Amino acid sequence: MSGRGRLALAAFAATLMASCSMLPLVDPVSWIVQGAFLLAVQCGVGVLGRRVPLPRLLTAAAQALVMVVLLTVAFAREQAVAGVLPGPQAVRHLVDLLTAGGDDVGQYAIPAPATPGIRLMLVGGVLLVGLLVDTLAVTFRSAAPAGLPLLALYSVAAGLAEGSAGWLWFLLAASGYLLLLLAEGRDRLSQWGRVFAGAARPRGASSAGLDTTGGGQALAPVRTGRRIGAVALGVALVVPAALPGLDGGLLGGAGGGGGKGRGGGTISAVNPLVSLQDNLNQPENRQVMTYRTSASSPGDFYLRILALDQFNGNEWRASTRRLQDVPKQLPAPPGLSSSVAVTEIRSTVSASASYKQTYLPLPYPASEVRVGGRWRFEPEGRTLVGDDGETTGGAQYTVTSLDVQPTSDQLARAGAVPPELMREYTQVPDSLPTVVARTADEITKGAANSYERAVKLQDYFSTGGGFTYDTSVDSGTGSAAIARFLKDKRGFCVHFSFTMAAMARTLGIPARVAVGFTPGSAQPDGSYSVGLRDAHAWPELYFEGIGWTRFEPTPTRGSVPSYTLPDAPTGDTADPARPEADASAPVAATPSASESCPAQMRRQGECGQSAAPGVAAPTDPGTPTGTVLGVAAAVVLVLVLPLLPMFWRLRARARRLGSSGGRAPADATARTLAVWREVTDTAWDHGIPPDEALTPRRTAERLVLLGRLDTEAADAVHRVAGAVEQALYAREPRPASGLAEDARAVRAGLGLSAGRPARLRALLAPRSSVRVAWALSKRRTALTARFRLPPRPTWTRRPTRQEN
Repeated sequence: MSGRGRLALAAFAATLMASCSMLPLVDPVSWIVQGAFLLAVQCGVGVLGRRVPLPRLLTAAAQALVMVVLLTVAFAREQAVAGVLPGPQAVRHLVDLLTAGGDDVGQYAIPAPATPGIRLMLVGGVLLVGLLVDTLAVTFRSAAPAGLPLLALYSVAAGLAEGSAGWLWFLLAASGYLLLLLAEGRDRLSQWGRVFAGAARPRGASSAGLDTTGGGQALAPVRTGRRIGAVALGVALVVPAALPGLDGGLLGGAGGGGGKGRGGGTISAVNPLVSLQDNLNQPENRQVMTYRTSASSPGDFYLRILALDQFNGNEWRASTRRLQDVPKQLPAPPGLSSSVAVTEIRSTVSASASYKQTYLPLPYPASEVRVGGRWRFEPEGRTLVGDDGETTGGAQYTVTSLDVQPTSDQLARAGAVPPELMREYTQVPDSLPTVVARTADEITKGAANSYERAVKLQDYFSTGGGFTYDTSVDSGTGSAAIARFLKDKRGFCVHFSFTMAAMARTLGIPARVAVGFTPGSAQPDGSYSVGLRDAHAWPELYFEGIGWTRFEPTPTRGSVPSYTLPDAPTGDTADPARPEADASAPVAATPSASESCPAQMRRQGECGQSAAPGVAAPTDPGTPTGTVLGVAAAVVLVLVLPLLPMFWRLRARARRLGSSGGRAPADATARTLAVWREVTDTAWDHGIPPDEALTPRRTAERLVLLGRLDTEAADAVHRVAGAVEQALYAREPRPASGLAEDARAVRAGLGLSAGRPARLRALLAPRSSVRVAWALSKRRTALTARFRLPPRPTWTRRPTRQEN
C-alpha cells in the first residue's frame, strides 16, 4: 500500500474511533455501522480522486458531492430524484429530519432513541468530520490541524455523555489521532528515501545527548510527533472539562434542565418550572388551548404535562424513563383499587397553533388518548411525548380519563406503600436544611396517619401558615430556596408545591411535583379556555389503594380537592373553601360528540370532534420556503461547482474548432493557432503537459511519441503542425482546410491510447482549465500595478515555460 493510501486508511480509522465517543448517547448503536459504511465510501472516493489525480479542491468537492448523495440515499430515498439525486422534495425532507432531530435532542434523555432525525445528525456529523479530516490530512497532507474536527467531535460527545467510562472514549479518540500523526510521519519520512531510515547504532554510542547519525535524524521527527501528540491530548482533556454543564432532554434527562422555555412564553418540556413564572407574569393571558369535558366537576379538571419526581438539592426534575408506543388502551393507574369510586369522563382538547409543547397536556389518570401525529408513551408518569419533532401546536385530540373519587376514610386507611416506590419517592438530598423536616414534624404533630399529615401540610400552606401568593419571588427550586420560602412565606405555586412535596418525603409519604394547567375559565358556549396565566404546579402524594393523589397547597389558585375537606361528601364542588373563580364554573359542559351519537360509539371515539365549536384546525406551515430554496441552491452549487472546469473546456473546444469568421490572412492565422491550441490542450488533458519552447514540428513528434498515437492520429497532428508553421513563418501562408477534423482525430487517438480512467479525468477535470486561473492572474497583475493591490498568491502564478 502506498504512503498516501496508508494515510487515508489512518484518517478513516481516526474518524471512526473518535465517533465511537458518541455511542453512549443513543440506543441502539446500530447507527455506527451505517456511518462506518458511508464513511468508507466517502473516503474511497477521495482515494480514487487522488489516484486519477484530480486537483485538490476538486477532490474535496467530489467527496462533498458524494456525501450529499449518500445522505440522500440513506435518509430521503423516496423523495429523491431517481432514488439518488437530492431534488427539492428530498432537500425538504432532510431539513425536516434535521429540525426533528434538534427537537429530539432537547427532549430525550441519554441514551436517546435512534430516531430518524437523531440518526441523520449522527451519521451526517460523522461524514462531515470524516470529510474535513480526509481533506486536511490526506489531500493537503497536513495531519496536525486534522485533529481539530476530531477534537470537536469528541468534545461534543464528552459534554453530553454521562458515566464513568468517558476515559475509554477519550483514550480511543486520542489513539486515533496519534495513529493519524504516525501515518503522516511515516509518509513524510518515506519521501526522503533511506537517509531517514536510520542505521544501526554503533556499539558504545551514547543514547543521550545529540546524535548526528542517521538514527538520530530518524528519531527527531518521532520526538516531534510525540510532542504534538502530548499537546493534542492535553487540549482534548482540558476543553471538555471546561465545557459548561448541560442538562435537560438529551442533555441530561427528559423534563428537567436549565434551558430557557420555548414556544413564545409557553411552558417548555425541558424546564417547565423556570418558564412557568414567565407565563404567570405575562401582561396578556394568551389562550393556549380550549376544551370540552363531560366531567361533573370541571373545577377539578387539571391538565397535567409531566411529573417531576427527582429532587437532587438543586432542582426538581423528571427521571430518565423509557418511552414506548402509545397503546390503544393505557394501562391501569398504579395503586388504584376497585373499591374506590371512579367515573369515566370524556374530553376534547384543541391546542393553539402558537402553543408548541413536546408533552401533551392530559387529565390524570388518562385511560385512552386519540391524537394524530407521532407520540410516545411514558408509563411511569403516564404522559405522552412528541416523537420526531411532534408538538402540540394546533393539535386536536380526545381523551378518556378517570375521575377518581376517594373518601377521606379510604385515604386514611391506605395500605402499605410498595418498598421500591417508597424508596424512590421519599428520597431527599443531604443538602436539605433541617428546618424542613423540623417544620413538617411540628405541623403534623398529632396526625394519626399519612393522610392526616398530608391534609395538615396542605392547610398550613393554603390557610393557616400566613403565606402570601407572589409571582415576583425568585423561582429557585433548590434546598436554599425552600428554606428561604419557609422564612419569608412569599412565593407562587412552584414554591408551595415543591416545599410541600419535600416535607411529605421527610415524613415518609411518597411525593412528586406535577406541572400543567388549572381548569381555566368557562366560556358562554360551554367550552373552557386555558391561558398562559393558568400554568400551575401542584404536589402529588401516593396512597396505596388510591394511587397518585392531587393536593392543592397554593392559596387563591386552583381548587382544593373535596377529599381533603372536613366532612365534605365526595364529588361536592360547591364548597365555600373553593376559590371564587372555580365556584362559579358551570356544573357540566356539553360533551364534544353529537347528542344523537349512540353511547357505544361515543365510548369508542367514533363520533368525531365536529360538535366542538371554537376548535381550530391544526396548522403545519412546514419548512419555510426561504430555507428550502437556500438549501436547494447550496445543493445545486455543490453539484455544479465540480463540473465548471468541464463546462469551460467544452465551451473553449467549440469556440476554437467552430471559428469561421473572416477571410483575411490574419483571420486564417488566428483559426489555425486556435486549432493548435486545442490540440496541445487536449494532449495536456490526457497527461502530456505543453512545452512551448519546442517548435510545432518537434511538438507534434513529442505528442505522437508520448501519446502513442496511431497512424491516422499521427498524420492529423503533423498536418496541424505544418499548418501552424505555414501560418507563422511563410511569406504568403496557404489556407488550410480540415484542421477541425484533424483536431478531433487527435483527441480520439489520445483517448484510445490513454484508457478509460484517463479519458474520464480529461473530461471531468481537464488540466488545461488552469488557463482560467492564469487569465485571472493576469488581470490581477494589471490591477495590482494600477491600484497597488497586495501581490497574488503563489499558486496562481503561471509556470515560465508555459507562456502563451
